[in-house]
Amino acid sequence: MDESDARYVAPFAVTGDPSVAFLALRRVLAAYPRTRIVASTDSYVRATCRTRLGFVDDVECCLWSEDRLVHVRSASRHALLWDLGVNRRRVESLRRRLSSAAG
Repeated sequence: MDESDARYVAPFAVTGDPSVAFLALRRVLAAYPRTRIVASTDSYVRATCRTRLGFVDDVECCLWSEDRLVHVRSASRHALLWDLGVNRRRVESLRRRLSSAAG
């Protein structure tokens, strides 16, 4: 997927120690309502988010320490349903919250 794709989400730029930033990201993600961390390592986290209507969305974040980036994916499990921008808003909210936590 490239930047011209409507589903593209720019990775998060990491400031400071990448490991500390990624730990903060996991804490911020875990604090979201109806969200459960289902897998986590030092450089990867996967979570499920239940929407208000009961649908399950997947969120994945992968730290690339050398590039100082966190790549993010948030998607509905129900590909036939349009998510009304919920996943993009979730990622951008995560980006803002992470920026606030770091600053």
